[in-house]
This record gives sequence, structure tokens and C-alpha cells, in this order.
Amino acid sequence: MKAALVGYAQTGKTTLFNALTGQAATTGAGRQDKPNLGVIKVPDPRVDKLSAIYKPKKTVYAELRFVDVPGPRTKGGGLDGPTLQSLREAEALAVVLRGFEGSDGSEPNPVRELDDFEAELLINDQIVVEKRLERLHKEHALGIETETLEACLAWLSEGRPLRTMPLRVEQEPVIASYGFVSRRPMLAVLNVPEEKSTQQPPSGLVQAGAARSVEVMSVCAAIEAEIAALPVHEQGEFLDSLGLSEPASARFIRHAYALLDYISFFTVGPDEVRAWTTRRGDRAPHAAGRVHSDMERGFIRAEVMKLDEFFALGSEQRVKEQGKLRVEGKNYVVEDGDILNFRFNV
Repeated sequence: MKAALVGYAQTGKTTLFNALTGQAATTGAGRQDKPNLGVIKVPDPRVDKLSAIYKPKKTVYAELRFVDVPGPRTKGGGLDGPTLQSLREAEALAVVLRGFEGSDGSEPNPVRELDDFEAELLINDQIVVEKRLERLHKEHALGIETETLEACLAWLSEGRPLRTMPLRVEQEPVIASYGFVSRRPMLAVLNVPEEKSTQQPPSGLVQAGAARSVEVMSVCAAIEAEIAALPVHEQGEFLDSLGLSEPASARFIRHAYALLDYISFFTVGPDEVRAWTTRRGDRAPHAAGRVHSDMERGFIRAEVMKLDEFFALGSEQRVKEQGKLRVEGKNYVVEDGDILNFRFNV
């Protein structure tokens, strides 16, 4: 799973990146105009429990990868080629909004900032659509691609992001092939001062986000970066003193999973216990492809153990003896917490 941290300069993007990843990337005017890359492991007590039972050589948690993308220095400054490429490669966008007084004394206006950044995305998508439609019209192409892109152009022209545009099943592959940035799921992260770190985001911003299918959360990136830099055994006490129940990374992970509608499944054995992510509603062959493309290509069946039944019985052998091991075919819809063993042939 890969998320891009985006937004305008001086909003605290890189400070948030440091808070989420525990890194110490240069912030402010001293940073270079290149992306920062980081990875965090997704904590999961189910993985811990499976690992305690199997005692594998290796335990692997799901990962959330971040790219901290340099933002436009001014509103309307546009998104350059490398920035757009980073956005297209991400599965989700997290736009960081200023919720604190600016260095020039200016009051924060996160709703307008969200509007302005969304406009940058819309403009870039509109340019891509117009260029492609110009060529299709010259070729007198009247198929599903032309129909879909004309609908996209009308939607974008009304100032609406493509993530809010309803699509027919046959239009989905057309849209997916272009990597439109306003189609990406988006989370708005309001970066607030310490005294507002425990407050909910303002209702006006939540409403503005809802109109764009954008979720909203608040963090104090500066404080969270301090917490992330502490030894693990000291973090809990610091969080308690601030009235926070968990670090920003935990809240961000939850929002990211909800935004992308991701679930976890597990593969287990004496060599490795591992968590994998797939989208809710995915069928077994697609989940197998998350492990290895050969497994999806040569998929035969999936052997499924339900997590609660496995924990209740205590071992794979007991699951088999009780007739709880299920054998599922290509149409099986993977559920959160499934323990899967894929049979395949290539």
C-alpha cells in the first residue's frame, strides 16, 4: 500500500512524514525538491498471535509506504512532471492542510486550501482528457473510450473530482488506464497547533471534504514527530500527558485502510507468518496475485481457515480434524482475517 503526502509548501508535510515514519527528513526551506520515501509496519495483534503459535523463522507485517512529495510553493503554481508521476504511482493521496498561524501571521483557511489543491488535480486531469479526446475525434472514434472521456470532461468542467463520478462496470478499465490524479482516494490531514491536538476537525472542513468524498483527520505534526523520535517505552507516557490514546501513525493507518477499503489475510507456516492486504470484495485468485503473480495465473483452489476457528481450536491439525478447513474455488470472496493457502500450477 502506497500513500503520497501532498499539499502546499509550509503546511508541515515533511514534519508529518517524520511523525509517521520516525525519520528525520529535513523540513522547511532547507529541504531539497525531491521526494522523501519511508515505510511503516502495520501493527496487527493477529499476526503476533499467529507467530506465537507457529514460531516461524520470520514474521512479516503488512506495510504502508509513504512518499513525501514536494508541493507547489504558491497556489496556482501547478504540479510539475515528477510530482504528478509520484501522485499517479500512489494508491491514495493525503493532502496536508495548514491549521496553524502562518509565518506571516496569516490565519489558516483549510477549506480554501483544499479547494485550491483539488483544483490543481482537476486541471491536470482535464488537460489529459482534452488531449486524448482531440486525437479520438480526429480518428472519428465513437467507442466506450470516447464516451467515457467525454463524460469525464463534463464532470471535471463542473469542478468535480473524478473520485466522485459514478461509472458503469465497462467504464472502469478505461478510467484505470489513465491514472487520473483526481480519481485517487484522498484523506485531508489538518495540521494543527499543540493546543488543538485533541480536538476534532472543524465541521466546515468535514463538510467540504464530504462533498468531495474526502475523509478528514487532525494531527499536531510537530508533537507527533517528537513522539515518534522517543524510545518506544516512553511514547505511551508522552501520549497520555497530551490526552492522546494512540500515535498519529495508528490513526493514519486506520483511515488509509478505510479509504482504500482494504482488508488483511494471512499466510502461515514454520518458515513465515505474513500479513497481506487486498481490497474488500476481491476474489481468491486476485488475493493469490498479491502473494505472487504465478499464483493468480495458475490458481487452482484456496484452502481457507477462519481466524476465530483457528484460534479456538489452537492448531492447523485440529482445524482439519474438526472439518473446518475449507476448500474454495475461483469465486470465493476473501474475508478479513482469512488464513489462506493457495494451490496453483504454472
